Amino acid sequence: MLYPVYVHVGDAGHAHGVTFPDFAGCFSAADEWSDLPAAIQEAVQAHFHGEPEAVPPPTPLEVLTADPQYQGGVWLLVDVDLSRIDTQPVRLNVSLPSNLVKQIDTWASAHHMTRSGFLAKAAQAAMRE
Repeated sequence: MLYPVYVHVGDAGHAHGVTFPDFAGCFSAADEWSDLPAAIQEAVQAHFHGEPEAVPPPTPLEVLTADPQYQGGVWLLVDVDLSRIDTQPVRLNVSLPSNLVKQIDTWASAHHMTRSGFLAKAAQAAMRE
């Protein structure tokens, strides 16, 4: 989905900064213009990671360009892949040894987590390696 972002143009000593009018508190930056789309996608994914709330629709660009708080930079429309930030839970049927399930449940309970939450975090940690 195309979202407007406001780019604070950088220079030789500063990266291009990105403000997301539709995602309060979400920011990004990149040294090169060509790196902005990937940096923007990564920032949006991090911003909405694990959040159950719906991603707001984009504000029309003509509304934003009239806002006086956006001066001195440029607007960029970026195609944000919303499928990469879908946080809707999916029910799975998984078979594990019973002693492993007991260990998972004990650890998760001691850390105030659910079994599903533990398995999700373990999967994310494994994929980061």
